[in-house]
Amino acid sequence: MSDFRCIAADVKLGQNVKLAQFVNLYGCEIGDETKLGTFVEIQKNAKIGSRCKISSHTFVCEGVTIEDNVFVGHGVAFINDIYPRSTAAGGGLQTEADWKVERTLVKKGASIGSGATILAKVTIGENAIVGAGSVVTRDVPADTIVAGNPARVFRKVNQVQGDEE
Repeated sequence: MSDFRCIAADVKLGQNVKLAQFVNLYGCEIGDETKLGTFVEIQKNAKIGSRCKISSHTFVCEGVTIEDNVFVGHGVAFINDIYPRSTAAGGGLQTEADWKVERTLVKKGASIGSGATILAKVTIGENAIVGAGSVVTRDVPADTIVAGNPARVFRKVNQVQGDEE
């Protein structure tokens, strides 16, 4: 029986990477000791650091960089286009020449909850936490918890709920 993994020849896999079945990887880089769940797709020019956990059904598109020690929950979607369109001005389907890949950065130690959507041109700071189901439309400061649609600052990571800053 096949193991049902699609890993292109141009993928750079670090040491001790754990890949579940039904992953789709092409043109990307995965760091040491990272674990990818079932039905994860990582596109070309995306970079995943070391000791990350990318949970099942997550989509990491071109232009996304995820640094070391990052947790990404189930069903997280990253976006890399500010103005997505199906067709170009002439009416034909768009090609890579018709749009610009926007960058997204997830800094070291951050955690992103299941079902979150991360829009393009966003930086999620070190050790930040994005609540499940959130839609991140702007940068998230380091050591901060954000949640909601759009995601808003809830509190600092180490702040006890109810304490004032």
